[in-house]
Amino acid sequence: MTKTLRSFPIDAVRQKFPALKRTFQGKSAVYLDGPGGSQVVKSSMDAIYAYMANGGANLHGSFPSSRETEATIAEARESVAQLFGAKSNEVVFGANMTTITFAIARALGRQWQAGDELVVTELDHRANVDPWLSIAEDRGMTVRWLRVHPDSLTLELEDLDDIITPRTKLVAVGLASNAVGTINDVPRIAAKAREVGAIMAVDAVHATPHFFVDRDQLGADLLLCSAYKFFGPHIGIAVIREGLFESLLPYKLAPAPQHLPDKLETGTQNHEGIAGIKPAVQFIASLGQGETLREQFRSGFELIESYENALAEKMRNALQAIPEVTLYQAAPEVPKTPTIAFRIAGISPHEVCQRMADEHAVFVADGDFYAMTLADKLGINQDGGWIRAGLAPYNTEEEIDRFIQGIQEIVHTLR
Repeated sequence: MTKTLRSFPIDAVRQKFPALKRTFQGKSAVYLDGPGGSQVVKSSMDAIYAYMANGGANLHGSFPSSRETEATIAEARESVAQLFGAKSNEVVFGANMTTITFAIARALGRQWQAGDELVVTELDHRANVDPWLSIAEDRGMTVRWLRVHPDSLTLELEDLDDIITPRTKLVAVGLASNAVGTINDVPRIAAKAREVGAIMAVDAVHATPHFFVDRDQLGADLLLCSAYKFFGPHIGIAVIREGLFESLLPYKLAPAPQHLPDKLETGTQNHEGIAGIKPAVQFIASLGQGETLREQFRSGFELIESYENALAEKMRNALQAIPEVTLYQAAPEVPKTPTIAFRIAGISPHEVCQRMADEHAVFVADGDFYAMTLADKLGINQDGGWIRAGLAPYNTEEEIDRFIQGIQEIVHTLR
């Protein structure tokens, strides 16, 4: 583990994130709230400022700032397409992943009817559940659930053949749990969806910052993520397979474009935010090696994944050694993101997070994190949910030591 930590260019990485210079209560701030939104790389901030400082404009104008805006959007699309192994005309931007998913659900629902079926999971963030439940209610469809085992914190896939049927129109699954970090076997689920001709919708919001995501390897028809989770601005992103995208019937204004990908992007987009996407993606590539951008992404993510997992292992081992701490995580052999959910006996998650901030300047979060179904099933939602600590490539071993020390001191005061 030590070799892994020493080989990562942490000092160079941290120089790229201005927010890391912040202090709180006289101490340098430790951001372990990445699952809720990462800090933003400076190059992304610079691009946002540059776009606005040079004069923003709406699209389809005959003047320079309008043409430059169109070029900025095109470059952002191509960057996202390269990131996931897609085509640029399959990339859609919007306010956030939730808003885009509701729009896609409404568009798809126009072609569904009573008796059709949808599949969602108990492990997912509700942004990949409720848009589908809403359209199912509107259209009189049947909803089937992939259950989560409360002990293993993994999806129960043994009954996959019974849950995904010829009547299934769409299967919605998260690539990784934003609450407990479990990485799901999406290719296995997608293969079954493909057998029956169902659409595979994959929520990759939590996964994208942590490991290499290949749209085609997953078997996803619809891939969803958010740039603010991977070091960029607050922009939602959908990657929609071209054939599916062409068949969509979105709700839109009459004069709005009919062609891909514009037909799903209602109104004027957040152009300055979109300008910040390409630099965020380039930051990941800058950590890798290879002749092509895809090769750089793959090797960059391998470096990130190895580094983050080494830090996460240290955190998990330390927490497991504290009797008062209950960890919520899958078995060691199950792949996980560096996202650690836990509780401390005798103190509420909210109080723990407040004390960690006030006493140690360590920022961790509490709640159900919109993984409400899982929290309900585990019986913890009524008393505060989890404490969640999540890692990013700008976190250091010294910060993990401060986190561990803070938790140990809080526990000591309860004894």
